[in-house]
Amino acid sequence: MTTMEGKTGFDNDKYLKEQSEHIRERIAKFGGKLYLEFGGKLYDDNHASRVLPGFEPDSKLRMLLELKDQAEIVIVINANDIEKSKKRSDIGITYDADVLRLIDLFGYRGLYVGSVVLTFYESQPAARAFRTKLEAQGVKVYRHYEIPGYPSDIEKIVSDEGYGKNDFIETERPLVVVTAPGPGSGKMAVCLSQVYNENKRGVKAGYAKFETFPIWNLPLNHPVNIAYEAATTDLADVNMIDPYHLSAYKDTAVNYNRDVEIFPVLSEIFERIYGSCPYKSPTDMGVNRAGFCIFDDAIVRKAANMEIIRRYYDAKCLVKRGEISAEVLLKHEIQLKKADLSIDDRTVIY
Repeated sequence: MTTMEGKTGFDNDKYLKEQSEHIRERIAKFGGKLYLEFGGKLYDDNHASRVLPGFEPDSKLRMLLELKDQAEIVIVINANDIEKSKKRSDIGITYDADVLRLIDLFGYRGLYVGSVVLTFYESQPAARAFRTKLEAQGVKVYRHYEIPGYPSDIEKIVSDEGYGKNDFIETERPLVVVTAPGPGSGKMAVCLSQVYNENKRGVKAGYAKFETFPIWNLPLNHPVNIAYEAATTDLADVNMIDPYHLSAYKDTAVNYNRDVEIFPVLSEIFERIYGSCPYKSPTDMGVNRAGFCIFDDAIVRKAANMEIIRRYYDAKCLVKRGEISAEVLLKHEIQLKKADLSIDDRTVIY
């Protein structure tokens, strides 16, 4: 995938090599079992290909193929999203239809899909029907439940009445990739529930995040990081300096508000499970080598700027259709100003 001028600024081959190497290192760090939460899309990551010219939309999948003998995939879907027939905005299909598509796609590419997890499960009619459909196709299905007091009541969360109440997902391989059709599916909770239940069974499993954005070792207001804010405006994500990383290492790293806000909770959860927290900051939890693979910053900046403007225009259309509020559009306008951009900076494409 290139820019409109046909130029690239991102070394995709280097990215595949470095990401897979660092994932192997993280597996070894935890003694041979790792639950890896995949942020963003595991397949068709079109946002990344737009802002990092040279990044291929299936790069994450290709990277996993280098680890396919070690990896299995667990797909997570929120039962409430099934009930609401929630759709992926980029390809226009419902989340449950996307789960079926991903199972076929991963299998066709030679990756092993171990199971599907229905989170926030309350025997919703559509979720029950989807579970029956999956099981009829030979897919293992597990149920995870909402934990009252999550995420503040840590004593209850890390107990048999919290994580212990969830179905234990039987896994076979050292790397368990946890992915979902979209945000809000509960991937992190699934990973942590498994870490708790594995530990009770005597397995010292670990947790890490596969992140692409924000890119921690780019400046806070680099266009690539602002473009990430533009892509997640509806989720109210805001990039910020990771204060825990700065305190621990005296080094600046960029993360986003939700990971920074939840880190003290995660740290205490890890302490209860392991006896100590294996990470000093939310940035430490991530495996993200994307910033080291940019070889032409000017090309990447230009592409990211075009994405910021494109997201603004897209939001304007959604406001007109009544699908988002004017307040969300205002946030896009603020992002334009932060990047010192005007809508006239993007040429009209016919």
